[in-house]
Parts: sequence; C-alpha cells; structure tokens
Amino acid sequence: MTYKRFEDLPVWQAGLELGRRVYQLTARLPFRRNRSLRDQIERAAVSVSNNIAEGFERGTTQELLTFLYIARGSAGEVRSMLCLLETLDDFAGLKSEMSNLKSSAEGVSRQLRAWADSLQNSSVTGQRYLTENTRKASKARTERDEFLKKLQLIREGKAQP
Repeated sequence: MTYKRFEDLPVWQAGLELGRRVYQLTARLPFRRNRSLRDQIERAAVSVSNNIAEGFERGTTQELLTFLYIARGSAGEVRSMLCLLETLDDFAGLKSEMSNLKSSAEGVSRQLRAWADSLQNSSVTGQRYLTENTRKASKARTERDEFLKKLQLIREGKAQP
C-alpha cells in the first residue's frame, strides 16, 4: 500500500499514541517532583512520531531511512528511561503502566525496523526523484510482474486463462 500522508501511516499513529500515553504517565505525581526526567521522556516520546513525519515529508528514501532510524532511537530512549524509572522508589506505583509503555515502544521500534528493512531492499529512491519516465517504468514493471504471476497461477492450474 502506498501512503500519501504521514498521518495515515500505522507506525506514525502508533508513535503518536506512545507519546500520548507517555504524557498521561508524566502527568502523575511522581513526575512533578522530577522535572528533568519528565522532560527527557516526553521529548523522546514526541520525537518518535515527529521524526517519522519529517522523514516521510523529505522526499527521498535515504532521508526517510535516516529519520526512521532516529525515530527508532527515540523509541529506544523511551524504553531506557522507563527501565530507569522502574528502579526508582518514587515510581514504584507506576510499574505496570511503565511496563505496558515499554512494550508499546518496543512494538513501534519493530515496525520502524521492518519498514527500514523493506526500504533498504527497494529500488525506489524517493518521490523527489520521480519523473514521468520513472513513473511509467515503475508502472510497466508492476504490470509485468502481475502478468507473470497470473501466468504462473495458470500454469499451476490455480487460475483460469
């Protein structure tokens, strides 16, 4: 599936949800006494969806990859901060919520890694480099591949000619 807007990307939505949930957590009492920890985890959480959005809007696959890895790093930073907070007495009453957030951050990280892997194995260089000729060539390649798949299915007796 091709996405035209970053807001439609499932991984961006998951990153945004991670940020929203981090902000819900940091609104709790223990964070009021620990401003620097609160600020750091909030910035890291917001960085996930923001870097996905920025990379998507850049227009090249290489820049997108760079920002996906930055977003992935931010998801890791959120997890690391949560690991630290779990060891601090002030946050003992929030362990369950922090554990759930760590799982969410890890899920976002896995999605980002899978997307980055697929982009690295792609011949697409990005929207910025698309011309009418490259669009036509890409469309022709896609049509050819679909035709060859259909022929293979016919050959295997799984489809009608």
